[in-house]
Amino acid sequence: MFIFQAAAPGTSIIRRDLGAEPLPQTEALYAVALASPATLAAPPMGSLNLSEALIREVEAADVIVIGTPMHNLTIPSVLKAWIDQILRVGRTMKSTPSGKVGMLRDRPVYIGVASGGFFTGERANQPDFLTPYLSLALSSIGLKTQQFLTLQGPPHWIGARHR
Repeated sequence: MFIFQAAAPGTSIIRRDLGAEPLPQTEALYAVALASPATLAAPPMGSLNLSEALIREVEAADVIVIGTPMHNLTIPSVLKAWIDQILRVGRTMKSTPSGKVGMLRDRPVYIGVASGGFFTGERANQPDFLTPYLSLALSSIGLKTQQFLTLQGPPHWIGARHR
C-alpha cells in the first residue's frame, strides 16, 4: 500500500481486512431482495445496505488490490462473502442472452495469491480453481484489467537439513 502512496502522494487507501473483520454471509432478506424485479425495485428495508456500501467502495477505487491465500484449491469463504455482496444483478451486472455484462467502470485489479503448493508452471501439482473463478467474477461486473501475482510453494528453507 505504501508503494501506491509513494508513487502518488495524496493517495487515500481504503483497507478492508476480511480476515480480521469478516463479512457476514448473505442472509435471507438479501436473497428476497434479489429474487425478482419487483423486490429489487422495492427491497426489504436494510437488506442491501452492506452490499451497497461495498459496491460504492469498489466504484470509488482507481485501483483494487486483493491479497488472498488459496484455500482448498480456491478462494477463502470470507472473500466469497465479499464477492456475493458486490455481484448484484441490476446494480453491478446485467444478464443478457449472450452472458453477463458488467456495469462498473474497468480499472486495474491486482490479485496476489499465496499457496503452499504449486498451481502454475512446470512444478504445478494441484488444480487452480481460484484464478478462473475470481477472474470471471470480477469480469462479470466490468473489472477486466486483472493482474495475478502468485507466491507458490513452500519457501526453499522449509524442510532443508541443517548440517
